[in-house]
Amino acid sequence: MTGAAEMALQPRRFANCVVLSPGGRVDHQNAEGLRAALAPHLAHCATGRDAVVLDCAQLEYISSAGLRILMLAAKQVKTQGGKMTVAAMQPVVAEIFEISRFNLVFQTHDTVRQALASLSPEALAAFGS
Repeated sequence: MTGAAEMALQPRRFANCVVLSPGGRVDHQNAEGLRAALAPHLAHCATGRDAVVLDCAQLEYISSAGLRILMLAAKQVKTQGGKMTVAAMQPVVAEIFEISRFNLVFQTHDTVRQALASLSPEALAAFGS
């Protein structure tokens, strides 16, 4: 992942929720790739439409450039009346979220299952099947 190449997010749909799984490191080199990959999903994250779960289980590190992309995503989703949550952060990423106070910007969950349960009973049922 170099330059502004789009980051693969491996979207998985569970009813009215989409789980996106960024992996590796998000830093100055590929933050724009994350922005580009998130864009089509965020466009559908609005009142009465899809909710988004960021599954961070494979995310090893996120820099301030990556956090900026997530802040812009959170603002867009809020403006559209959508819901976006973060799940399954590795300890390093969770610590970065805590230090930067992003745990106050995003609702965070220990697992994707918990995140889906907080967003939609239908998505939780689809996840369990």
